[in-house]
Formats: sequence, C-alpha cells, structure tokens
Amino acid sequence: MKTRDISRKFKRDRHNVKRFVAESEHTWVHQKVLGGDFYNKVCGHLKLLEKEYFGLEFRHHSGNYVWLELLKPLVKQIKCKFIVKFFPPDPGQLKRGLTRYLFALQIKQDLSNGSLTCNDNSAALLVSHILQSEIGDYDEELDCQHLEMKHYVPNQEYLDHKIIKFHKKHRGLSPANSDIQLLEVARKLDMYGIRPYPAYDGEGMRINLAVTHSGVLVFQGNTKINTFSWAKIRKLSFKRKHFLIKLHDKPSCKDTLELAMASRDVCKSFWKMCVEYHAFFRLAEEPKAIHKTLLSCKGSSFRYR
Repeated sequence: MKTRDISRKFKRDRHNVKRFVAESEHTWVHQKVLGGDFYNKVCGHLKLLEKEYFGLEFRHHSGNYVWLELLKPLVKQIKCKFIVKFFPPDPGQLKRGLTRYLFALQIKQDLSNGSLTCNDNSAALLVSHILQSEIGDYDEELDCQHLEMKHYVPNQEYLDHKIIKFHKKHRGLSPANSDIQLLEVARKLDMYGIRPYPAYDGEGMRINLAVTHSGVLVFQGNTKINTFSWAKIRKLSFKRKHFLIKLHDKPSCKDTLELAMASRDVCKSFWKMCVEYHAFFRLAEEPKAIHKTLLSCKGSSFRYR
C-alpha cells in the first residue's frame, strides 16, 4: 500500500478509533475479557503489526493515568486511549510505514499539547516537516492558510516565518520521508518520549522522574539534570510513596537514592513502568509480549542485570 494511501486510511481510522474503543469497551466489558484480548482487537482494527510499541492508557480512580493491564479483566479498566508506550532511540528505523506514521502522529500530539518542549528553531523545523507531509511542497498561499487554520505548537504565530523558511527546503520529500525526518528531529530532543512523574528529592526540591530506553532520568522543570543508565542501576524498589534507586557500589558515592512521590499508587505505577521499559529494550531479540510473572509481580523491587 502506498504511503499516501496509508495516511488517508489512518486519518480516517484515527477519527473513529476513540469511538471504536468506547463502543468495544461497552460491548466487551460484560464478557470479562482480558485487557490483552481487547488490545489485540484495537490493533486488529488498525491493521497494526508492530503493536509492542503502543498501549492503551486510562485514568485510574485515583486520578492518575495508568496503562491497560493485559492480564487483568477489562471490566476493571475502562475509558482508554491508544498512544505510544515505548519510545525507541531511533523510531525512523521502525520496519513498517504504518508504525512510523503512528509515531509521527504521537510526536504531533505531544508537540501541540506542549509536552514535547523544545527551542523555537526545533519547533519550527518539526512543524515544517509536518507541513511537507500534509500539504506537500511549499506554496506561499497554501502555507499561510494552513498555518492559520491549524495550530501545531503553542505560540505558533511567532514561528510562522521560520516554519515557512524551513518548509521551502523540503521540496520533493514524500509524506513517508517527511515523517522519518520529523522523527529524526524529535528523537534528539531532551523531552522526546518523556512522561514526567512529579517527585521530591532528599532535600525537598521538586523534580520530575522519567524512564526511557536508556534508563531513569531526573528533570528540573524541562531541564535534564541526571541520568541513571541501566548499567548503573542495581535495583529499583518502592516503599509506600518512596521510590528507591540502588546503584552499583562506587567509592565515595551514596549507593541508594530515595525520592518521594505523591502517593503509593503513583510510585508503584512509575516503578512498574521502569520494569517494563527495561524488559522491553534489554531483550536480546525482537520485542515480544512481556512475561506474565514480570507484569503481574506483586513485589516492590526488581533487580537489573
């Protein structure tokens, strides 16, 4: 299938996917099916094969967003939304065009809602690739009309000139190549794939924690101040609302960091996401469904190899 055909098909599907999820939940919730069966149904509707990178997210009764549990009945998990769950270091290398297109949609969503923050030049460059993918080569009148009707980034009106300047340089790029270029720019940003969890350090300073393919990251606002790579981490655990990072022993360094989070549920949710990210990206072969014992672990710690 050609890229533009994929784009048209998914543009049509993405407007229906929320309704599809809602209608399916209403139909299946009384059948006590597992979350995994429902997720497979959604992916089948999208004809998505590289489904390991995505997930269904829903709002927990505590008010926090958590991921659909594949091994639990759907009856306990409702009101889901389909988004990217695992962000690889180079999404442009994903095998299938539809998967890359879905990642590009996620980048566009994160850019528009302000969660993918970046400097003005990067924002303008990202939007210019979106324009090339959506409307093709630069046309002064069409560009101006499109930017007036659609807002891809906060305070876009101040970036129009830069966006158009970049767009002029993309002549001849196909929608598929434009998506790849979009992903190439996005993956180099500090906030690429970041889903921050508010926390406090030992001195009571407000920070944000996040997990990526490389390890656990610490942010102050939108500035990354520390990275704990998987190679440095010996054990992650939580006790009540305290998240613990135990590092491999190093002379003159504290080997355990204790960080306070909003609640035990938030702490457990972040710990679980760390376990899943580590398992997903440290597998020696292509991603497969994470083993049941890992997903359903009732303990509060996980050791890293």
